[in-house]
Amino acid sequence: MIKLSFCLTRKDHLSRQEFQNYWINNHAPLVQSVSKDLKILTYHQIHCQDFDFLSGARMARVTQGALPHDYDGIAELCWESWEVFKRLSDDQDAQKAGKILLEDEAKFINFEKSPLMFSDIKEIF
Repeated sequence: MIKLSFCLTRKDHLSRQEFQNYWINNHAPLVQSVSKDLKILTYHQIHCQDFDFLSGARMARVTQGALPHDYDGIAELCWESWEVFKRLSDDQDAQKAGKILLEDEAKFINFEKSPLMFSDIKEIF
């Protein structure tokens, strides 16, 4: 199985709450509506939180003085294989679905601060 992890940063005009509300209530149903066309097996939204009691744990893992980037969420999507994923580029329904999602994402995601990462999943337990 392969995974796309999308570390999300909200657009400047949105609060974290507004971003996460739009993401779960508007974008999630849209992803679900095109999931078959895109051959997506699973879609998870990880809604990041910022509580004062968590700052010590965050700062203990970075170089002195460096502040870690504070993402607003992480989207995780999984596909069966690289072969399935590669075939999507030639599929007209998948291309239309991808365009729909990209247009919606442009409403709430700051793409310049939101990296994508593709990976193979190695289940440990």
